[in-house]
Amino acid sequence: MLLELHLIQNFAPANLNRDDTNAPKDCDFGGFRRARISSQCLKRALRDTFSQSLGDLIPNNNLAVRTNQLVNEVVKRLQEQGKLDEQSRAIVEMVLESVKLKVKEGSKTAYLLFLGKEEINRLVALCEEHWETLVKLIPDSANKPDAGAKKDKAKGKDKEAKEALPKEISSAMSNLMDGGKAVDLALFGRMLADLPEKNIDAACQMAHAISTNKVSTEFDFFTAVDDLANAHDQQGAGMLGTIEFNSACFYRYANIDIEQLNSNLGKDQDLTLKSLEAFVRGSIQAIPTGKQNSMAAQNPPSFVMVVLRKSGLWSLANAFLKPVRVKQDAHLDLATESTKALTDYWGKLVNTYGDDEIIGKWFISLESDQLPNSPLSDAQVGNLATLVKNLMEQLKNGNGGH
Repeated sequence: MLLELHLIQNFAPANLNRDDTNAPKDCDFGGFRRARISSQCLKRALRDTFSQSLGDLIPNNNLAVRTNQLVNEVVKRLQEQGKLDEQSRAIVEMVLESVKLKVKEGSKTAYLLFLGKEEINRLVALCEEHWETLVKLIPDSANKPDAGAKKDKAKGKDKEAKEALPKEISSAMSNLMDGGKAVDLALFGRMLADLPEKNIDAACQMAHAISTNKVSTEFDFFTAVDDLANAHDQQGAGMLGTIEFNSACFYRYANIDIEQLNSNLGKDQDLTLKSLEAFVRGSIQAIPTGKQNSMAAQNPPSFVMVVLRKSGLWSLANAFLKPVRVKQDAHLDLATESTKALTDYWGKLVNTYGDDEIIGKWFISLESDQLPNSPLSDAQVGNLATLVKNLMEQLKNGNGGH
């Protein structure tokens, strides 16, 4: 079973997602320049929403962190249990490298690791459980932090210690890396270059959001005054510059393979259902943070549609191959025109390909009174609570995840 999410969201002037020149990201689509918000940016905003607003659905331990500071985090927790810093650091690095997770100078991993918080908890517990065995394997300098000697970095001793690590411990380290039932990790997957057997296939595909309208970048010229400068000594502004921005109506699309999500979460059916509800609610709340302190583009979606289907996937981006335009004397605004274009395109797809694979569909819209005879009129519900209720009932009745 597959879940699709379609949103129309108009933002006030903003620079939500910047490129390397600090300009709003954009792209060419249908032969016209469009505003763009990258899928990476949207995923980050969604992960933040999970942790900040949806704790009633997703407990903190069912989330993940992306970091190269794993060694420091585990060492800090071991120190809280009374373990010595140098011993802890040597032990954690040795255990990680036993499963080919390389640690560079400064105790940073070779690249960012995406790990469930429960996986990190298990790593701490593993080090504590086998502490006495592990202490005997580390170099003498780490066992004598008061002697003033530097930690022995000799490659020969490092290799010797790793090879001496009991298979029981290295196997336990390998086994604990199962994703830890972290919802965001289960949705977005992970790749470990040095440990491919612990890769996790993403259950979610998320498209870059693109504007339904043709867009052009504008410039905000700003100045700042030095509050403490002598008025006679300072002429003009103490600082000046420009910020690029745009305003656009975005089409956002994502889908989830529910069976893959359920598998990634250890076939925990209850957590899978909560994750799907959190994904829908979180996607509506999640707004990128770029330049928000100076622009405050906190605009919720105008249209949200959830589709459940047996197979096949439909992005509706091609509804906007021709940019949506609003005539000066028109009574419909950009968001309404975009919603109308989307629903009309849906009707064309259904007329051409049929809807046999569709199990259920529900939408909410701020513009519903402006959409008479919509091809989706039978799918309209009154509010988000009803949409979520209908979705969850269908998932439970349809055994979503099996």
